[in-house]
Amino acid sequence: MKQGPLAGLRVVELAGLAPAPFACMILADLGADVIRVDRAAPGADVLGIPNDPLARGRRSVGVNTKTPEGVELVLKLAERADVLIEGFRPGVAERMGLGPEQVHARNPRLVYGRMTGWGQDGPLASAAGHDINYIGVAGALDPIGRAGERPVPPLNLVGDFGGGGLMLAMGVLAALHERTTSGRGQVVDASMVEGAALLTTSLHGMRAAGVWPGERGENLLDGGAPFYDTYETADGKYVAIGAIEMRFWADLVKVLGLENEDLPMHVDQSQWPRLRKILAEAVGRFTRDELVARAEGTDACLTAVLSPWEAAEHPQNAARGTFVDIGGTVQPAPAPRFDRTPAATPEAPHEKGADTADVLADLGYDDAGVAALREAGAVL
Repeated sequence: MKQGPLAGLRVVELAGLAPAPFACMILADLGADVIRVDRAAPGADVLGIPNDPLARGRRSVGVNTKTPEGVELVLKLAERADVLIEGFRPGVAERMGLGPEQVHARNPRLVYGRMTGWGQDGPLASAAGHDINYIGVAGALDPIGRAGERPVPPLNLVGDFGGGGLMLAMGVLAALHERTTSGRGQVVDASMVEGAALLTTSLHGMRAAGVWPGERGENLLDGGAPFYDTYETADGKYVAIGAIEMRFWADLVKVLGLENEDLPMHVDQSQWPRLRKILAEAVGRFTRDELVARAEGTDACLTAVLSPWEAAEHPQNAARGTFVDIGGTVQPAPAPRFDRTPAATPEAPHEKGADTADVLADLGYDDAGVAALREAGAVL
């Protein structure tokens, strides 16, 4: 039995890329029994990497959905499930015979989660794209970067994962909550454009209030303010400074040894160029770890900038178990935390199709039935 607040929830995942697997990873981390329907072909393919953390914590069946027997098998899985998640372009699942109408005909209580870049309709619905395209249209890419320079892609964190997979998981849980009163499933249409746009809500409010007046890299939280930025240390590493409030700024001044300097008011935007130079020179006199040690016990809001590979060693992360080793790969642990129904450490990703026989047995197939499906090329 799975452990966590979603224990007992049954999910069918039609294997795809990045955002939909991330949503399923979250559900599996929190206790859902997720069956991943992989392509019925041995070996690696473009849909994953070996020991991919996004595939952790669930069983895998290898199914050829280009055969009638394969489609019927997925429909049987959906009959017993609470959720089905797919991340194909609009219309693909329908052509497979696994669209919402086809699935709901077999299980009207099922929540059908759909993950796309543009959404299920609109002029760009069928167009190709990646995270960078979706966040560009959402207005989430333009504000990121230095003043006078081009926008900088924030990896694929904003579209694929924040605006995509995380929003899809939240939408699925909302639909499950609604089902407790209606008794009916529904389609969750999660678009990375809309999810990324939602992440910019605060920017729209600040712009309307006149507290985000500048262009890229000229404002409070985009690196425009010298007291909210990163600086290089003497050893070529970096620290992050976020001393916005006056009391935090006062502590930062002490940490940097500037309390006896004639400093301009840190909120005076006309003095930001001068202040940036002062801070850069002060930070550059110390190594990263020296500065972190000086800031310890203060409210200077000065921390190390760690690589993802260093982060697991940070004392705070080590104390909280923020990272775990799963199958030899150090990776983030499940989040958030629950006091009564804590999530377990996820299992390492299963090999593609490793659980086909077990899942088929759960559906009532005997050895002869499994052999027949394999003979027909329907399963791995």
